[in-house]
Amino acid sequence: MKHYAVFGHPVAHSLSPRIHAAFGRETGIAIDYQAIDADIGVFRTRLAEFAARGGAGANVTLPLKQEALALCADVTERARRAGAVNTLVRNGEQWHGDNTDGEGLVRDLTGRHALDLRARRTLLIGAGGAARGVAPALLDAGIGDLFIVNRTPSRADALADLLGQPGRVHPRHLDDIGSLGEFELVVNATSAARSGDLPALPRSLVGRRMAAVDLNYGEAAVPFLAWGRASGAYAVVDGLGMLVEQAALSFARWHGVRPETDEIYGELRAEHSHLVTAD
Repeated sequence: MKHYAVFGHPVAHSLSPRIHAAFGRETGIAIDYQAIDADIGVFRTRLAEFAARGGAGANVTLPLKQEALALCADVTERARRAGAVNTLVRNGEQWHGDNTDGEGLVRDLTGRHALDLRARRTLLIGAGGAARGVAPALLDAGIGDLFIVNRTPSRADALADLLGQPGRVHPRHLDDIGSLGEFELVVNATSAARSGDLPALPRSLVGRRMAAVDLNYGEAAVPFLAWGRASGAYAVVDGLGMLVEQAALSFARWHGVRPETDEIYGELRAEHSHLVTAD
């Protein structure tokens, strides 16, 4: 049996093993998928040990997505554009990298939640691995101007440079958020709520058809989603659907078949109040 895993820190509460087990049952594929805790300092070693045990593929979550890119011999175009990898495929003695986060998010928003993303003026909060994973796919889905805000301006600048669309992508300092006007899509790509450090977001951000989207799910998404509801957002969406959709895309990379997602999504949604973000 081939071995698969999700690497991250923290990762004990990860839903990925459960999701991939469900996909395995659905498709009739025997799955050995585990969660491996690894911070940046030990990720390279843990990944090498996993490969030596017969590891054939892995998912990568916070805070390792940019580190994973550096460990790959080659990557897909979308991973290169994102500057981050969330899916590893063993290719001989080397790792091939992909990033399914962005496509997973777009599939969830446009398919499950029936949101038309075209021409939406968009605010992306954060410029780390999660933000890098979704920004290219949002641009490809046809959003309008993309504003990126981050506490460290150089990181927002670096992501904007990576995206390579200066007339459409605008990096800003987080302190400028109150002067940016209204948006039709606001995406929280930070994990700040886990530490109680979500920045204050003004009501002035909320446009007439604004969708508030958090890439987190469970308790970590509560503060941002509460802001969206209190501010009168047209739609409020957490990251649970994105998690399931990106997992299905990873599964397809490894096994050559894309599983259905509605059943496991429904199971997890029913348990939503008990979930803790760890993916």
